Amino acid sequence: MKTSKFLLILLVLLLIVSIGVNYYLYKTNGDIRNQIANTEKLLGLEFTQEQRDSMIDGLMSYKESYKKIHDFKLENADMPSLIQSPIPLGYPFNHDQSKIDWYLPKDVVMPDSIEKLCFYSVAELSELIKTKKVTSLGLTRMYIERLKKYDPELHCVITLLEERALEQAQKADDEIAKGIYRGPLHGIPYGVKDLLALKGFPFTWGSRIYKNQIPEITSPVIQKLDEAGAVLIAKLSLGEFAMDDAWFGGITRNPWNTEKGSSGSSAGSASATSAGLVAFSIGSETWGSIVSPSTVCGVTGLRPSFGRVSRTGAMSLCWTMDKIGPICRTAEDCALVFDAIRGTDGFDKTLIDVPFNYNPRKELKDLRIGYVEDYFKDKYDFKENDSITLETLRKMGATLIPIKLPEQIPTMAMSIIVEAESAAFFSDVTLSKMDTMLVRQEKMAWANIFRQARFIPAVEYIQANRIRTKLIDEFIKVFKDVDVIVSPTWGGNQCLMTNLTGHPALLIPNGFDKNGLPTSISFIADWFNEADLLVVGSKYQKEAGFDKKHPEKFLP
Repeated sequence: MKTSKFLLILLVLLLIVSIGVNYYLYKTNGDIRNQIANTEKLLGLEFTQEQRDSMIDGLMSYKESYKKIHDFKLENADMPSLIQSPIPLGYPFNHDQSKIDWYLPKDVVMPDSIEKLCFYSVAELSELIKTKKVTSLGLTRMYIERLKKYDPELHCVITLLEERALEQAQKADDEIAKGIYRGPLHGIPYGVKDLLALKGFPFTWGSRIYKNQIPEITSPVIQKLDEAGAVLIAKLSLGEFAMDDAWFGGITRNPWNTEKGSSGSSAGSASATSAGLVAFSIGSETWGSIVSPSTVCGVTGLRPSFGRVSRTGAMSLCWTMDKIGPICRTAEDCALVFDAIRGTDGFDKTLIDVPFNYNPRKELKDLRIGYVEDYFKDKYDFKENDSITLETLRKMGATLIPIKLPEQIPTMAMSIIVEAESAAFFSDVTLSKMDTMLVRQEKMAWANIFRQARFIPAVEYIQANRIRTKLIDEFIKVFKDVDVIVSPTWGGNQCLMTNLTGHPALLIPNGFDKNGLPTSISFIADWFNEADLLVVGSKYQKEAGFDKKHPEKFLP
């Protein structure tokens, strides 16, 4: 009798527990159903209640997987295993490298003051060094003094490399004295955007989070410039994590108007080159980071083809779009620097070794030059200067062919590729709440973009990349008819388009606006055709002459 009563009580208790567990699961699953329904609205999806119920176990499994992914330590340099190459399989390239005759200037006159060399081109400086009219040491000291003098106003320097630079300059002079001449960059002082690693020196990415980060390697780009005999004198500012011109040291200023920023993210590279604080600099671009500051600061920037220049030892932002390139005073200088830094490095799997057959004697009439007709018809700020540019090219013998770019492709929708990849590379910053330490916190700043990008579905990221393939296919059609394209710098969506497709672009100053600030024109070429791109840009530049204009405040 007592046993039966005990069993009855036990059964009742088990029933109560079962009801409680089921109620808890029902309530919990109900909450999850509501979360799924709300997320559907955010992502533009619609499922039935039964479909939501079926997802619950799988989504909880995903959540456990996410936790394991979050807990696994990854460095910024750890690239995804997927290999990005915008070049279609079997795309034809010339594989024979010809010897380049640069036709550099001769009999360059040494001015009465060494500081007057601050705005000379690399081509001119190389002749003075080669003929021993100036020493690398003298040139290096001059630029270092200008950096010290003007950086307090421009905020373009993160790390001054004075001791290392003077040692490199002395080595260059010693070699040249012995008859060892490495080429046009030998003894030329330059700066790099501080997203390239230099072993033993700060590697900040413009962020206080990484202010004390010291790399154990040197970027192959810097190594190649070392081998060319160039003298690295400063690591230059960048907008924090390669966006705009704001970093932990303030806002990098525009030499043409120091009350304004220099744009970004290659903020310090463009500002220092424009102000005559370095002979040339190295920048990088994912989406406009060479183009924009080069425009604002009135300098010449080359964004090479994706897969042309090593990104090993560089901060990663968007591994399928990041590109390293030179910012100089002339297109000719860009060619000299590009030739030194291009090529494979044994580490970056996206690199392709293709010749660079630059021929400065090539005539414009021998090239098919297109222009994006619809863009030039639009009303926009630089229209008058751009119209003059087209007329100048025609007077120089160019036959301009009207072309269209594939604006029917939803290009802006593919910007989620940049957001998803950058959020992945800086995942630790978001998960650790260090994103609150970033300088900029507004809606369109990285801190918020990193957070919102975690809601981008993997399916949509893949779909965006499939549309990207269609965009690449459309550009194959465009470049069947032309070798080089002229476009308004901010015309349509061409800047994002050509960054997504990996095409090279050259940014050339082409005048000034009503406020006295520089304007620019963009030249675009087919994949790995930097040679024709630089020929066209250089010939136009020598005719237009805006590379000879410098900000008055920084004249020696």
